Amino acid sequence: MRVNRFYVATSIFILLVLGYLSYHILKPFFNAIAWAIVFTIVFYPVYTFILKYGKSRFFTALITTALILVVIVTPFIYLSFVLLDELKEVAEKIDKEAVDSIKNILNSPHIVRVTEKIQSYFGMEGVVISDVVFEGLQKFGKGLVDNLSVWAANISRAVVDFILMGFALFFLLKDGPDILHKIGRYIPFSENQKDRLRFQVKDMVVSTVYGGVVVAIVQGVMGGIAFYALNLSAPVLWGSAMAITSFLPMLGTFTIWGPASIYLLIKGSYMKGVALLLFGSLVIGIVDNMLRPIIISGRTKMPTLLIFFSVIGGINFFGFIGFVIGPLVLALFIAVFEIFRGTEEGGTNA
Repeated sequence: MRVNRFYVATSIFILLVLGYLSYHILKPFFNAIAWAIVFTIVFYPVYTFILKYGKSRFFTALITTALILVVIVTPFIYLSFVLLDELKEVAEKIDKEAVDSIKNILNSPHIVRVTEKIQSYFGMEGVVISDVVFEGLQKFGKGLVDNLSVWAANISRAVVDFILMGFALFFLLKDGPDILHKIGRYIPFSENQKDRLRFQVKDMVVSTVYGGVVVAIVQGVMGGIAFYALNLSAPVLWGSAMAITSFLPMLGTFTIWGPASIYLLIKGSYMKGVALLLFGSLVIGIVDNMLRPIIISGRTKMPTLLIFFSVIGGINFFGFIGFVIGPLVLALFIAVFEIFRGTEEGGTNA
């Protein structure tokens, strides 16, 4: 008995040490691997479609990887650099043009009357709102500039991650079923539970990643195009903001194009303001109502509020990739929880 206990304790110790070392060995590549996993999940249907005609898993994975890198990732990298430039431009305008424009708006008679009523209602007399706004904008601009220098320094690392992601993506597409089968052997579920988990995760991925993220990307792209067509500044930045706010319940992308339309109308750009208002209402807003039901029809759905917080929390924890990883992790948690709940109910009924 003593020998068995010593053997078990030693095995666990060795396993923990090797696991700890393996974690630190793979840690620098987690970002590239995570992106590869995301693209594998999203584009695996494309791989299976091409495999019907190509037959060879090697060449099919190679073709699919090339398509993803050329068609999806390359434009994304280009837009990331454009977004970086636009963020710099916004940071500079915060200290110059934006401050003057906001100052003129806050000092207009209508706004002054409204702010005075709000201040008297909340007992905030004596507080100069314009000074508070300007101070906040300057702090925001300074923080933005500081972060931009850090992002620029990480460009070389991003290039390396891009290459590593390509390699990981190829092998995940090629050997995906084998990898899942090996992982499944270590999951302490019955075969029926594994099948149930597989189907639930598939439904969650389609409804969350496709029905949420894809709709967000479409709305963000359309919003960016609208800003560009109207010759408004930073179209990529505001398009990206619309993609994130599309997860907001009720309001969605209106939180970006709504205030932008009002700002244009206040400035006297009536044609641009009305055009953006109409495009946002009739095109961007309707995309969610039309596209999402088509994608998630008949599938397990996750509440929009949960998707929103999983996106924000995912970005905060994982970085930009959390935009997809956040909802995916939450979807996996819900699927596993459903299995445990089913097991508990089955045991109770028995």
